[in-house]
Amino acid sequence: MTWQVKAAVELKKGKEQGIKLGSGLSYEQESERVQQEIFPFLPESLRKLLSLLSGEDLSSLEEIRVRRGQPLFLQMERGSFFLKKEGGLTRVRAEGYMVTDDDLERILQLVSRSSLYAFEEELRRGYITVKGGHRVGLCGRAVVEGGRVRTLKNFSSLNIRVAKEKKGCGEKIFPLLFDGEQRFLHTLIISPPRCGKTTLLRDLVRLLSVGKGFWPGCNVGVVDERSEIAGCYQGVPQKDVGPRTDVLDGCPKAEGMMMMIRAMAPEVLVTDEVGRPEDVPALREALNAGIKVLTTAHGESLEEVARRPGIGELIREGFFQRYVILSRRRGPGTVEKVLDGVGQPLLEGGWISRMGEEKAGEKDAESSGASGDYRRLYSCWTGGGGELPQSLSAPAANDDRFKNVRNPDSLRGYCSPGSCGGGGQA
Repeated sequence: MTWQVKAAVELKKGKEQGIKLGSGLSYEQESERVQQEIFPFLPESLRKLLSLLSGEDLSSLEEIRVRRGQPLFLQMERGSFFLKKEGGLTRVRAEGYMVTDDDLERILQLVSRSSLYAFEEELRRGYITVKGGHRVGLCGRAVVEGGRVRTLKNFSSLNIRVAKEKKGCGEKIFPLLFDGEQRFLHTLIISPPRCGKTTLLRDLVRLLSVGKGFWPGCNVGVVDERSEIAGCYQGVPQKDVGPRTDVLDGCPKAEGMMMMIRAMAPEVLVTDEVGRPEDVPALREALNAGIKVLTTAHGESLEEVARRPGIGELIREGFFQRYVILSRRRGPGTVEKVLDGVGQPLLEGGWISRMGEEKAGEKDAESSGASGDYRRLYSCWTGGGGELPQSLSAPAANDDRFKNVRNPDSLRGYCSPGSCGGGGQA
């Protein structure tokens, strides 16, 4: 059975529940990583309280929100809590540990290595990226000159966002982002905040760069405006984005995309959270240069994002050929849908409804009598063997799951050579 077929089997398991992106680390490993990379930026009093949490709770930590005179707030995969005065978690405000002025000042000293003035550019942007790719967001009084923020002072709160690296979380949907000729397609990941879109984006960058299955790998250019994808620290990516990846860190997206296209000639251009009108010309330039695009946008659905200026214009023009819709329904990284370029589902609720490209006006494969195409698809899924895996039920010729295949010929190439008994042709 090929890795593409195994991926399809795993996708099917999430029927009516969505697909949960996996993690590359165990609870113990993730907990240890938090202690090694986050604890050094906390006062001793907070380290002691957090160390009393279970390994599972520490491993699921997403944010530590520190507000002057307010209880310490923790955002975790399973919900939000206050840190108790004696350790542990609570949802009762009065039981929470109250943040002192000294706590806030000490964290700022540790994050800035006692040289906050040296981070003027970072303060202007409102956050500091620390070793490990984690980001510390800052709030306080803005110092404005000429209508632009020059720096921040009189800090009132901060947010330590734990950068999650979950290698392999993109493997389940990776085969669905290619056409039948094994060409990567322009892809937009749509997600509300805190649903794992940057984590998924990072792993897809790694897979595109290093290669997987039929994909040999390619040159990838990442424009990382907020140091979230590669998590660069002093110019060095802290996250694994692959051996063929070039990262332009801290550069505005529109300008950075043009720089990357002209200077590095990537085969795939990647950036996070497009949407401003000035992003559109850069994306068009990538299209004109024959460069594929992988990016993200905030939103609940394709319909919502399509109504916006800028990015909505590209959607209405059919720029993107794949859409991945995320939610938190089963926790961060739940894949609700994978859609083709006209909004038809390749995957919905963890269920593969069809594969291949949508073609307007094309008849349904069943009505066109394409029984040979079904057999070819069946052979692809079984790796050329006799029966479908137990979890995939009946033979494909009698299986309703395959009745929505609009263009079976476009399935060619989804199998590796010899896996379907046809020299690499499905």
